Amino acid sequence: MLEFLSDPRLIALLAVVAVAGVARGMSGFGTGMIVAPVAAALYSPRWAIVILVVIDLLPIIPITIPALRIARWREVLPIFAGLFLFFPVGLYILRNSDPVLLRWGISAAIFACVIMLWSGWRYSGRRTNPLSLATGSVAGVLSGIASIPGPPVLVYWLASAYPAAIIRANLLVLFFLAEFVSVGNLALAGMFERGPVMVALAATPVYFAGLLVGGRLFGLASERTYRLVTYWLIVLAAALALPLWDGVFALLGERFD
Repeated sequence: MLEFLSDPRLIALLAVVAVAGVARGMSGFGTGMIVAPVAAALYSPRWAIVILVVIDLLPIIPITIPALRIARWREVLPIFAGLFLFFPVGLYILRNSDPVLLRWGISAAIFACVIMLWSGWRYSGRRTNPLSLATGSVAGVLSGIASIPGPPVLVYWLASAYPAAIIRANLLVLFFLAEFVSVGNLALAGMFERGPVMVALAATPVYFAGLLVGGRLFGLASERTYRLVTYWLIVLAAALALPLWDGVFALLGERFD
């Protein structure tokens, strides 16, 4: 047990999970984009998905419940429908594409997301059900590929004139619903193995503490601060997704391979 807790990979993961918890609590997103690339490099993509699903399963409930009352369900549900339907497409791409090439593509997509938002671009048209469904479809593909459905949804909502409270509530509710899709798919695939579940259980208290801190910071942050912090979190996620870090993560894992 002591050897497990002293694993440098676990220590590195706990630090990243703490940051992701603060990000999620404050902005309503960030866990997947921050944790997924690091966990995949430290352990494996298969473990990364399980770790993400387990740590997010229960701790997110307390901060999601208040969001249920203010979320824009007319937009959340069509996006969720698209995510649900196109998740298998992402899994197919993941299984039949070069993983390093995919990670470069994902990083590029995330960087494009933040450039578009930072430019001040705003979508002024109507947010129709077909448009919401299309946004969810892209999110579903990215979720199946790397468990990061955030970029298209962030562009869709952060580029709106909605107040931060509505954006955060929409994100929290959407990703909470998506959690059940992930749990069902992983359970059917038999992926809840002892190794990744143990790692996730060790990281869950750290993640929950980060969520509480982030939730408190959201109440103190202004609209401008909320958007700036969110943009920088997207940049951090894109940087962490780059394959350039693989050598560093591999060194951390050498002792336990």
